[in-house]
Amino acid sequence: MTKKATVYDVAERAGVSIATVSRVLRQPDAVRPVTRERVLDSVAALGYVPSGSARGLAERRTGVLGLYFPGFDASEDAPVLDVLAGDQAEVPPFTVEQASADAGAPHPTMLFLDEVLRGAELEAWKQGFVLMIGVGRGDPARETVRDIAGRVDGLMVLAQSVPDDVLARLAQRIPVVVLSGPARGDSYDHVTVSNAEAMSELTRLVLAQADPGGLAFLAGPEDSPDGAQRWEGFAAAIAEAGIAADDVTVLRGDFTRASGRRAAEELIARGAPAALVAANDQMALGAIDAFRSAGIRVPDDVRVTGFDGIEAAALSRPTLTTVRQPMIDLGRAAVQLLARRLEQPDAEPMTVRLPLQILVRESSQRPA
Repeated sequence: MTKKATVYDVAERAGVSIATVSRVLRQPDAVRPVTRERVLDSVAALGYVPSGSARGLAERRTGVLGLYFPGFDASEDAPVLDVLAGDQAEVPPFTVEQASADAGAPHPTMLFLDEVLRGAELEAWKQGFVLMIGVGRGDPARETVRDIAGRVDGLMVLAQSVPDDVLARLAQRIPVVVLSGPARGDSYDHVTVSNAEAMSELTRLVLAQADPGGLAFLAGPEDSPDGAQRWEGFAAAIAEAGIAADDVTVLRGDFTRASGRRAAEELIARGAPAALVAANDQMALGAIDAFRSAGIRVPDDVRVTGFDGIEAAALSRPTLTTVRQPMIDLGRAAVQLLARRLEQPDAEPMTVRLPLQILVRESSQRPA
């Protein structure tokens, strides 16, 4: 049986260090072309297959980055599939049920996180890392994030998804990047967006389009950093326009379509406003559902805007005016910051602020 080639064999044949071999295999663009070709020729000649565990020992790294999300999506009382239970011969090929409007709908935060995950996966692959995902559903002690932190070279977390004391302890061992939250006097790297500034500009556009009449704001959950920043931007814009906060109807939802529908029904009972600014797309779409059911036309009778730029906003009728978040870029930027921190552990903390895009569509446009 032929002896399996090792990284040491490749390094000896190419006349380089094992660290250079590893760099060629993980980040080929970071190595001079002549050296890179010599190493790759040796890899091919010897039939070398990299071992993740051996490479980790040589570099004291795992080659794995962690991404931790809080658990949002499944309901605790939802039926759980168990493929080993019961007689498969008795399982019908399908069932027919009357579904509610929100049946099977994922939590709106997951629509956002799915795109962030996609960006992180793409960038991790490009940088030569493997991505480990952890979801802390039903995990008040944050054991999931502690477990992930012990298996990875660096960790990305959603702002305020991990208690400050837990995150501080983890950051003593590995680099941490915080997503969607501004720096709060900490030493982490951050990736964030201009929530307040974009909401202010969107509100100015609404005020320029809306007929005289009531203005309403549909806020997000009290513990949402994004929701707080969007309210801050809205409040600044109405103050600039000379509108007192007491003259605006403010309701609060939980970022779901159902909560937007309930809020709009409450507004309808009070008398529909001329414009409704919602803190995310899902609530805005729910409000449009309720207005339509009540015979209130959007945008003829009431203008509606959202925030996030999810795909459903472009497919709704009318199409929804919104602010598009660079969700994929958030994930990519977080991985880039972790890779930088691993190479430059003593660098100053960095906050990357990504631009947003206001998309003016039918739901806020004055009819011709």
